[in-house]
Amino acid sequence: MNIRILQECDAQLYQKVRLQALKLNPEAFGSTYEREAGFSLETVKERVKPTGDKYMVGAFDDGESLVGMVTFVRESNLKTRHKGNVFGMYIAPGNRGQGLGKSLMKELIRRAQECDGLEQLNLTVVSTNVSAKKLYKSLGFEVYVTERHALKYKGHYYDEDLMALMI
Repeated sequence: MNIRILQECDAQLYQKVRLQALKLNPEAFGSTYEREAGFSLETVKERVKPTGDKYMVGAFDDGESLVGMVTFVRESNLKTRHKGNVFGMYIAPGNRGQGLGKSLMKELIRRAQECDGLEQLNLTVVSTNVSAKKLYKSLGFEVYVTERHALKYKGHYYDEDLMALMI
């Protein structure tokens, strides 16, 4: 398994896996398959392009297929720049249960710790996603509040746990 920061040249691979994630686990993401299926390749390249305050960590199998990913975005406001956010964690179904999620998160956290002045990582997770919450807790994240009805999709509400890690 190869874990690295995604680059613009990975945009098509990213989009394929992102759309799969939105289709298979729509309750886990704030966006929808219908919204993102229409994104142009240029839009996806811009989304994937790493900067000092934003990057995506990807896991590639031996065949160089993208099988997992997670995104880091630092807050841009002067008063909130001490915080970063974790978004879009996804492991393709055939690759779950092998420690990829933990490897991705460890790399994200390692890189976040190198960001000058960053003190905290935040994330949200659907309250019923027991395996994801177990992963995040194993890395030191703690639930600090549950947002009721945080997401609504096809008439069904999903609560989200907000979690934080002090780094």
